[in-house]
Amino acid sequence: MKNEKRKLSSEQREEILGILKARFEKNMNRHKGFEWAKVQTKLETNTEKLWSLNEMETTGGEPDVIVHDTKTGEFIFYDCSAESPKGRRSVCYDCEALESRKEHKPKNSAMDMAADMGIEILTEEQYRELQKLGNFDTKTSSWVKTPANIRKLGGAIFCDRRYDTVFVYHNGAESYYAARGFRGSLRV
Repeated sequence: MKNEKRKLSSEQREEILGILKARFEKNMNRHKGFEWAKVQTKLETNTEKLWSLNEMETTGGEPDVIVHDTKTGEFIFYDCSAESPKGRRSVCYDCEALESRKEHKPKNSAMDMAADMGIEILTEEQYRELQKLGNFDTKTSSWVKTPANIRKLGGAIFCDRRYDTVFVYHNGAESYYAARGFRGSLRV
């Protein structure tokens, strides 16, 4: 997508900043010691990243600040919706998997959607870090970034939380289910 299209109106900017601030203040356990003013300053100077956060929000991700990378100064947002974001479900893993389906193709793939939104799919490690902050995906599951050796053989991995435990599973990358989506991260 061209950069010109990755802009929000001033009303949209104010709206998403308000949503993010309210979520930040409501969930201080996710980012102890962080100051909203510093996060907001970063967001206001990175309008394309703010556009990506708005995309995360409109697809049901409920993004929130999880990490502050002290080396780069970046704040890292993760999708914090209780279940896999509703607007990003019923997708296979990537474009190659989508193209391999002969019939009953899903509308999109997780990797392509993430790229279009300007975000990264969570890795298994990031997914496990998120799960330390709450109980996520107790009824759904989320694709996670798949190691190249698994993907080369046609597979992809996904995670969920059941029985108070995070599980990692495998599936053919071309598979898709109504209860499986993906969670993303964004560095700002």
